[in-house]
Amino acid sequence: RFSVSAKANITYKVLFNDAVAMTGGQHVDGTLTVPILSRQLADEGVGKIVVVTDQPEKYGAGNGLADGVTVEHRDQLDAVQSELREIAGVSAIIYDQTCSAEKRRRRKRGTYPDPDQRVFINQAVCEGCGDCSTQSNCLSVEPVETEFGRKRHIDQSSCNKDFSCVNGFCPSFVTVHGAKPRKLKAKLDPTTRPLAVPALPVLGAEPYNILIAGVGGTGITALAAMLGMAAHLDSNGFSSLDMTGLAQKGGAVLSHVRINDGSEPINGSRIGTAMANLILAADPLVAVTQLALRAGGGDHTVTVLNNTISPTAEFVHDRDTEYDMPDIRRLLKNAAREIAEFDAHNAATRLLGDAIYANMMMLGFAWQRGLVPVTAEAMLRAIELNGAAVESNQRAFAWGRLAAQEPDLVSAEAELKPQVKVPETLDELIARRVAFLIDYQNTAHAERYRALVEKVRATETAKTPGFTSLAGAVARNYFKLLAYKDEYEVARLYTDGAFKAALEKEFEGKLDLEFHLAPPIMNKPDPITGRPQKRRFGPWAMNLFKLLAKMKGLRGTAFDVFGYSEDRKTERRLIAEYEVLVDELLADLTPANHALAVALAGVPDQIRGYGPVKAGSLVTAKAKEAELLEKFRAPAEAVAA
Repeated sequence: RFSVSAKANITYKVLFNDAVAMTGGQHVDGTLTVPILSRQLADEGVGKIVVVTDQPEKYGAGNGLADGVTVEHRDQLDAVQSELREIAGVSAIIYDQTCSAEKRRRRKRGTYPDPDQRVFINQAVCEGCGDCSTQSNCLSVEPVETEFGRKRHIDQSSCNKDFSCVNGFCPSFVTVHGAKPRKLKAKLDPTTRPLAVPALPVLGAEPYNILIAGVGGTGITALAAMLGMAAHLDSNGFSSLDMTGLAQKGGAVLSHVRINDGSEPINGSRIGTAMANLILAADPLVAVTQLALRAGGGDHTVTVLNNTISPTAEFVHDRDTEYDMPDIRRLLKNAAREIAEFDAHNAATRLLGDAIYANMMMLGFAWQRGLVPVTAEAMLRAIELNGAAVESNQRAFAWGRLAAQEPDLVSAEAELKPQVKVPETLDELIARRVAFLIDYQNTAHAERYRALVEKVRATETAKTPGFTSLAGAVARNYFKLLAYKDEYEVARLYTDGAFKAALEKEFEGKLDLEFHLAPPIMNKPDPITGRPQKRRFGPWAMNLFKLLAKMKGLRGTAFDVFGYSEDRKTERRLIAEYEVLVDELLADLTPANHALAVALAGVPDQIRGYGPVKAGSLVTAKAKEAELLEKFRAPAEAVAA
């Protein structure tokens, strides 16, 4: 009203997300609808009003919107904003879309339509550029470390099926229709497996303190509530305090659980400094916040750690964000006498089909180690009274118990990979890439690679004895440039068998595929962003991929129709430039400038993505290269100074 009165040039954006905040999905009270809201804004004197929605088809004739209100698909949001910023006075965008977290919650309850499709990323095609995270702002697009660097995958357990990630300018995205996430058919039933009954903590008037540290939306507060019910069923005293911060879903959550024998009231719900008996670290990053670490107390504290880190918003904005698990373990060890680790996230995903059960698995793990002062019978009854996914939660509790008693058995059942990998030697790294380049093009191409890497290794050994990092950097980055992903290579990576195997490992049922591509000869740039527009292609695209894969011998020849594009010319130029750069590095290599040489050799790692995304990263990488080269070429006196 003030803006209208002051005739301010401003556009308001009103989010109509069908829920109150993110505190539990309560419906908006009263009869407020988008048409009513549009008429209210118009009556207040707002000029241009546009409804932006993911379902524009629901606003047909007689929709009740105020006169002059237009409806656009959410894909046109940038265009709408550009239009409204040029209109004088007060304007408004009403963004109508149900809260994504609520969609996922309601789908589990069967109260919201559930699209019969999933998103899958072909990691071999993925460049790890992060554009999918930029387009979707979604935490379900997670990093995954591979032999060829960091790539992306979709966490099917947390995916809310918004599908905006497929707008990332990358041909690695596939939507799978008619399939479900694969759940391993375990050879044993954990609920019937003979399990030892541990000695539980003896309760007295002084409370036994359990701090649960995790991520909102994964059942942390529900776990605390079920623990409370189990304590009540055992006729013990209980109190809890949930600290959810500013964002319950996706944010840090700490649940303070205190249990005593009921002989005295529990004074204070919050666990004081150094008073925790058990820290249930459902998420490592939350567990090492000051509020969580402060509760640990050394000799009387045990930490049970889920050693899989959930991505944070920082990863969405910085594709190279890394979290140091050794440092996390060090911090946790300083606050406890013992740390017991368990890969509950991946175990729950593999054995129960959903990572949501990881926290219940961890509770079972801690219980079997004698760290939770409630009886198993009371805990199972509390799960039953809670009423949500009773059978699965009870099985998760049993799997957790079994993991504590027979960890190797559960790891084998869940096909869990060892957390600590043996580092790949330089010879193994080179051999893997030589074999890849032979498949990529031919033996001559692979020998070109091997010759330069061996030259670097020999020179480095001679000029800087004891160092091997320059050869390693060249081995990785020269390979990356030589194996650039053109149309032939993308096609090969879809048809070499690895893609099909990865699909079948993650999904079961009918695999009806749809590919999201932007072929260079049949797409138009978006009039607003200037980026080529992606299109959908059905299963028949696999036949086209098979044909293109067989044509890889044309790469770089006069008959390579794709080779005349600016993208392909640039990729070939980068190979030649890198070879010249490496020769310069080797000619002037000394122990003093070795670190600079390694940094320069690693610059191509920053050149990632496809089309406009790759072009943008190339500008940044070349600026970095120029900066490092200036230092490398500086006289020794200047470096010393």
